[in-house]
Amino acid sequence: MEQTQKMELQVLAARIRYDVLDMLKHRGYGHLGGSLSLVETMAVLYGKQMHIDPKHPDMEDRDMLVLSKGHAGPVWYSALAEAGYFDKEWLYTLNDGGTNLPSHPDRTKTPGVDMTTGSLGQGTSSAAGIALGQKLRKEDRYTYLIVGDGELNEGQCWEAFQFIAAHRINNCIVLIDENKRQLDGYTKDILDPFSIPDKMKAFGFHTQVVKGDDIQAIDEAIECAKSIKDQAVCIVLDTIKGQGVPYFEQMVSNHSVKFNNEKTIQAANQAMEQLQAFIAGKEQ
Repeated sequence: MEQTQKMELQVLAARIRYDVLDMLKHRGYGHLGGSLSLVETMAVLYGKQMHIDPKHPDMEDRDMLVLSKGHAGPVWYSALAEAGYFDKEWLYTLNDGGTNLPSHPDRTKTPGVDMTTGSLGQGTSSAAGIALGQKLRKEDRYTYLIVGDGELNEGQCWEAFQFIAAHRINNCIVLIDENKRQLDGYTKDILDPFSIPDKMKAFGFHTQVVKGDDIQAIDEAIECAKSIKDQAVCIVLDTIKGQGVPYFEQMVSNHSVKFNNEKTIQAANQAMEQLQAFIAGKEQ
């Protein structure tokens, strides 16, 4: 990756992170932790890797994304807004009655959303079917599937993974957000996942592990996944829930955050100021 492009993706990530904080602070609550852990991944996908055209969301040969962990909708909406799918003012309508940006993604409401998600586990099967259809039609396109590590408690995920691997659906790039927490606490305390990479390898996936805040590593892992022609592919993202904002990284219950006290609001404002300064410094 060229240094200029890397810098552009870093700025995009900063913009997405800012948008997530801004929209949830405006809303007063929302799924913050699992949204922030995906910021860099979304920046790479929408800033470089995905074949898309925001002016033509239904372009026939577009790549597709299935956000199986649908509660992370805020980071997807932020990435879509930054990519130009809709006006950023929409972000302030999150969860409003009649909004185009509901709590969980809805393909009938939001431009750029190709699959409705929210019932955990089901996105894996949807992505498998979408990608298989593309493969059978011999289309040169990819389906990106983003799954949460807490979501892997759902048996449906493993049924879908077995199907993807058995049929060598290599155009379905599985991205697992291993931020090590879920709604009720740490994944190791609720239902110990042991080694997710080892499980995926055992299921038949070509598996890579990368730091989830390393833009270049994520990009290189996706490039590598695209070069695999005879095997299912998986990238395990080693992330932190609340990634990029120390206050929220350290917050015990950061799955869904309420902006109802001075300390939390101040932390968000401070982080947003720092992000604005970073963006301004890079764009000079």
